[in-house]
Amino acid sequence: MNELYKISGTVIHGENRGKSLGFPTANIRLDNKVSEGIYAGSVTINGKIYYTASFVGAPKTFHTTDVKLENFIFDFDGDLYGKSITIRLYKKIRDNKKFISVDDLVKQMHHDVEEIKVFFASNS
Repeated sequence: MNELYKISGTVIHGENRGKSLGFPTANIRLDNKVSEGIYAGSVTINGKIYYTASFVGAPKTFHTTDVKLENFIFDFDGDLYGKSITIRLYKKIRDNKKFISVDDLVKQMHHDVEEIKVFFASNS
């Protein structure tokens, strides 16, 4: 599977918004130019590959302008703050967009995760 982007960085504290929405994320600063949107990605932690739903951009729904890479890591529960990780982005699922409500955003996030799982199931 060919990657579109490979981004390395140290996991930083965000606003804990993802966690409060049911999608805790490992956030890293974004130094290189990556097209904003949702991506199917992966990260290797302690030698194990985990799939990710990765968001690149500034969360328009929350009127923020701080562009970063936020990674919801499937089937992972651990503390990555301060650790260096490398995210590989394989397929852009959709563009960054503003949602009318947080509920609409959460519904879309569930849909994005399912779409990414289908992508990896058919490309493994």
